[in-house]
Amino acid sequence: MSALVSETGNVNFSHYGKQFQEKIFQGLLSDEDWASQMFEVMSPEYFELRYLSYLTDRYFSYFQKYRAFPTLTLLISIIKDDLSNDNDILLRDQIVEFLHRMKSDPNPGDIVYVKEKALNFCKKQAFKEALHQAVDLIQTEKFESVIDLMKDAVAVGMPSTVGHNFFDDIEARFIEIDRQVCPTGMPKLDAKDILDGGLGRGEIGVVTAPTGVGKSHYLVAMGAEALRRGKDVVHYTFELRETVVGRRYDANLTQIDSKELISNKQKVLNFYKENEDLGRLIIKEYPTGTASVITIRNHLQKCMLQGFKPSMLVIDYADIMRSTRAYDAMRHELKLVYEELRNLAMEMNIPIWTASQANRDAAKSEIVGLENMSEAYGKAMVADVVISLSRKPEEKSSGTGRLFVAKNRAGRDGILFPMHINCSQSRIALLDEDELTLNEAIEQDSSAAKALLRKKWKEVNKELDGK
Repeated sequence: MSALVSETGNVNFSHYGKQFQEKIFQGLLSDEDWASQMFEVMSPEYFELRYLSYLTDRYFSYFQKYRAFPTLTLLISIIKDDLSNDNDILLRDQIVEFLHRMKSDPNPGDIVYVKEKALNFCKKQAFKEALHQAVDLIQTEKFESVIDLMKDAVAVGMPSTVGHNFFDDIEARFIEIDRQVCPTGMPKLDAKDILDGGLGRGEIGVVTAPTGVGKSHYLVAMGAEALRRGKDVVHYTFELRETVVGRRYDANLTQIDSKELISNKQKVLNFYKENEDLGRLIIKEYPTGTASVITIRNHLQKCMLQGFKPSMLVIDYADIMRSTRAYDAMRHELKLVYEELRNLAMEMNIPIWTASQANRDAAKSEIVGLENMSEAYGKAMVADVVISLSRKPEEKSSGTGRLFVAKNRAGRDGILFPMHINCSQSRIALLDEDELTLNEAIEQDSSAAKALLRKKWKEVNKELDGK
């Protein structure tokens, strides 16, 4: 499409219409990589609509100063400060009305097309401007400058930047990072020095444990906590039926044991009527070994076309997914699955919780570590957070066990928490006892083992003396 020129002689987006221009700004807010490309080639004056020009100017001005784009919440705060003493009521009302519409429809289906057209339009304008400047330079016989000018014109709007310029971008290192998280619901685990609020956007969290310890219950607990926070969740299950997983969510949210749900149907229905602020949940089942990341991505696209964009994914569990490429060794396939999931988390800018089977040795271990992750240690390398659960057979009847932070990019790891797990309600709680470091736990376990040996030795000696 050709651009129109305004009365002042400036090229703008007027030919594309109002909806197209609004979607350009939505693209800036939802895709920071694309926004950084547009920053190099687009002027806020390209917008025919004044409120979009105003918003884009504030958006780019913040990026120019801090080398980071503001979130929608922060942008609204900036605009409120700017317009607090402004008498331009029309502009303020237009901005409020637009942002309200944008929040109600955050993912318009044709946004990819809009971003491609808008970027091409802006790059053409940058090249045309360079050609006009080149004519002036040729007339003054500054031929080397013409070459440099055209090189710069070709380079602007490229997908990648040169990186963080240490001295020029110093302000970016001193702003508070708005890390948006999904809490686990366990205050000790969500503490600032550990998960710093929970699992963040674009991150992948893995819970590992031997068979029957509670990995699936942990994943349901994470999904249910997100629902309580008003976040939308998609839960993928590859072993359990959709209705079985659904009942586990019912039990967790209502605190009614799963075996008692059918006889308490009305209580469950009343609970959901009284708690309409819960997030939405979709549970999708695929047979074991049939779903790949491509399968999940296609399903998510269908969900988003129906207006459902999840704030978190729960995948039960990644070890029994199918990789998109076949390898001779299983460990290579598993590592690829986790890498693809990590890419999906970053692409969609949402957290993903999944699980990993622990090896046989883990069943006998007091603490399940990274070395106990079955088949592929490479899975741990990809994950941002690895949580392990361990329960001895005698602990299952009492619902006690241990939760160990095996890896954590957000804060401290190597920390052991005593826990209680309620499998009837898929609820996990950390006990009031103090957490232990890995060395303290090993030392404590060693002391307990020595005390047990001393006790056994005394019993043997007593029997010998009696004889």
